[in-house]
Amino acid sequence: MATVTLGGNPIHTNGELPKTGSKAPDFKLVNTDLSMATLADFAGSKVVLNIFPSIDTGTCATSVRTFNAKASTLANTKVLCISRDLPFAQKRFCGAEGLENVINLSDFNTGSFGKDYGLEITDSVLAGLHSRVVIVLDENGIIKYAEQVPEIADEPNYESAIAAL
Repeated sequence: MATVTLGGNPIHTNGELPKTGSKAPDFKLVNTDLSMATLADFAGSKVVLNIFPSIDTGTCATSVRTFNAKASTLANTKVLCISRDLPFAQKRFCGAEGLENVINLSDFNTGSFGKDYGLEITDSVLAGLHSRVVIVLDENGIIKYAEQVPEIADEPNYESAIAAL
């Protein structure tokens, strides 16, 4: 179990993030067109997993916008924005913002991604949502960088994540 904070108050996750150097756990998530996506769909590309509680909060929206801007300059790189939001909300947000360089994926139906990656919040008003995490994978799905943001309202370290690519 990891501890992060929400407004300075401790909250907990169901486990620990996968370790740097290990193979990323597979996943099955829902695209905004309601098709399924798995980690294998992104094999051969570098991948940034931008994981957050909800697209409808300021910090989460900022992280999507920031990675969208940075992704457009990176070769062979996919940015996956993952939350428990419904695919419809994710699609609405990116459409309204004109964001085209990120892929939104939803863990709404089972929450298994959050559980498998050890980042599901287990207590507080955010219980069941994902904590704010960035994980960078190489072309073979090996974890090169993992950051669980200590204060959930803070932004991730974009520069360190991009440097890991």
